[in-house]
Amino acid sequence: MIAECEARILAQIDSMVEHGSDDELFAGGYLRGHLTLAAAEAEAAGETSLDALSRYVLESLERAIKAGELSPPDQVLVRNMWGGLCQLAG
Repeated sequence: MIAECEARILAQIDSMVEHGSDDELFAGGYLRGHLTLAAAEAEAAGETSLDALSRYVLESLERAIKAGELSPPDQVLVRNMWGGLCQLAG
């Protein structure tokens, strides 16, 4: 199930390439890496739900934010996009 959720979300990100704004392209590209890492972590932990995948992505984003990887406006952009992607994938 995690792999299916990951695939649906990645397809949504890919679909933005043609019509997305620069901000959407940035946030989508940034989330790709976190999503792939989170899916691997969730599967290794035996998690199978979209909620679990979302939790792992959010934890990964929090680590990145604490490491200073995203400015405050980019944090909002990425978090908002993640929320939207989860709603569409559910």
